[in-house]
Amino acid sequence: MKKIIGLPAFTDNYIWIIIDSKSAIVVDPGDGQLVADYLNSNNLALDSILITHHHADHTGGIKLLQNIFNATVYLPENSKVQVEGVFKTVKDLDNIEVLGLNARVIATPGHTLDHVCYHFSDLEEQSVLFTGDTLFVAGCGRLFEGTPAQMLESLDKLSELPINTLIYCAHEYTLANLAFAKTVDPGNIALLDFAVLCKEQRQAGIKTVPSTLALEQQINPFLRIRCHDIQQSVQKHSACEFQDIAIFAALRKWKNEF
Repeated sequence: MKKIIGLPAFTDNYIWIIIDSKSAIVVDPGDGQLVADYLNSNNLALDSILITHHHADHTGGIKLLQNIFNATVYLPENSKVQVEGVFKTVKDLDNIEVLGLNARVIATPGHTLDHVCYHFSDLEEQSVLFTGDTLFVAGCGRLFEGTPAQMLESLDKLSELPINTLIYCAHEYTLANLAFAKTVDPGNIALLDFAVLCKEQRQAGIKTVPSTLALEQQINPFLRIRCHDIQQSVQKHSACEFQDIAIFAALRKWKNEF
């Protein structure tokens, strides 16, 4: 029975580890020593490393882990990451097999141009998506390299996955995202109730990740830009056009300045 555990790293990162008996897969290991210590203390071999994008807090541990475990690294094609050991590049719609699991690669440019997500249809006996910095609980990634149009298209692709998909993002940004979401969508009862729950979870030291796609479609303003209430709120704030990309761009700019 495979399971997923999350290692808190730095100030707000999560490094996700998929465990199958005595082997493991790690997603976005920004801190290699943290991962190595966990694997060694649990007598786990590292089979592979999945990289969503090139930022250092997601890739900084690759070299150390390859030196210790000789794992295969999967990283987006045209990635800026330099890998000295065994690696394979992936692109949109590729299917990879790791630890007997099939994962589909989904290109999600926006936060960076090389960003991908990894979708497992049968992990923990359900649909699981590792979203890196594309989709967060109640939010989405800042646009460092891509355009609003690219990010909106990326989020639209993720929204087509099964509604019960578990969303494993790479940061604990939830409370800040919810504070913004409540400003944009103050009449959303599901959002308000979820914000209370998450505040209690964080006070108890409990992760707010994973979320589900069903929940995100209820409470995440970046997945709800075609909803009338969101459109009205954004237009009132920024006087933007009632057009999907313009609304998304204005909403992301609002969040940047929030």
